[in-house]
Amino acid sequence: MSEQSDPRRTLGADEVAEAAPPGWAHVPGRIRAVFATGDFATGLALVDRIGAAAEEADHHPDVVLTYPTVTVSLSSHDVGGITSRDLDLAHRISGYADEAGVSADPAAVTLVELGLDTWAGQEVQPFLAALLGGSADDREVVDPAGSYPTIWFQDAEEHETPRQRWHLDVWVHRDEARARVDAVLAAGGTLVDDSEAPSFWVLADAQGNRACVCSTEGRRGA
Repeated sequence: MSEQSDPRRTLGADEVAEAAPPGWAHVPGRIRAVFATGDFATGLALVDRIGAAAEEADHHPDVVLTYPTVTVSLSSHDVGGITSRDLDLAHRISGYADEAGVSADPAAVTLVELGLDTWAGQEVQPFLAALLGGSADDREVVDPAGSYPTIWFQDAEEHETPRQRWHLDVWVHRDEARARVDAVLAAGGTLVDDSEAPSFWVLADAQGNRACVCSTEGRRGA
């Protein structure tokens, strides 16, 4: 078996970007696509085909069906990353969508994380996990059901003066990141720092509150 086809080897961000079907975005820990079905019946039929393929492959995605869209997320939880299994199933799902006349919209993929600037994340992590009914995982608080964003902790110097401590990390498809930044700037935002672009841009609103637009480009993994 070649290294590229090893179903248990986690793939880097560039490998995923090269091999993923059109419209699929690599965001932290998963690949995701939003299919614009336009109506419930088309979406339900697509979900049925996805379910059958997942059972056949014994590899199961997270699927969200709404009136106008089907959102699919794939990850190899047993190895903690993206593998060839995820890409293989993603290609099958995209094939089913093509047959239904449905396309994936990369601009519709957004994953939001909450970052807390703190000098002692371990002190507040158990509180937040208990408050939200989640689990403490490394330097994060994670909801296994995916109903609220992952919370992570960014090191900061201890301080008494109130300042912004929470910020949004907004993950988008790597091909859509620059457009999202431009939209924020057009809406009155300002660019604080682009030294790490295209991995992330630091932006601020009119009152100075900061947020980051993030992509997997330029990263070893996500």
